[in-house]
Amino acid sequence: MDWVLVGFVLFKGLVFATGMYFAIKWHYDREKQGTDRRALLRMGGKMAVIFVLLLLVLLLLTFGLARMLGMDLSLP
Repeated sequence: MDWVLVGFVLFKGLVFATGMYFAIKWHYDREKQGTDRRALLRMGGKMAVIFVLLLLVLLLLTFGLARMLGMDLSLP
C-alpha cells in the first residue's frame, strides 16, 4: 500500500501547483484589465459554486472508492 501515499502526495502537489498557477494568472490578468465591482462579485460567486460542486464530486468519488475497496462506511 506504499503506492497509495505516493499517489496522494503527487495528486496534492499537482492540485496545489495548478491552483497557484491559476491564482497568479487571475491576479495578473485582473491587474491588466480594470473590471468593475459587479463583475468581480459575479466571478467570485461562480468560483464559489464551482468549488462547492468540485467538493461534492470529490466526496462522491472518495465514498465510491472506499466502497469499491470494501471499506465499511456505516456509522456505529
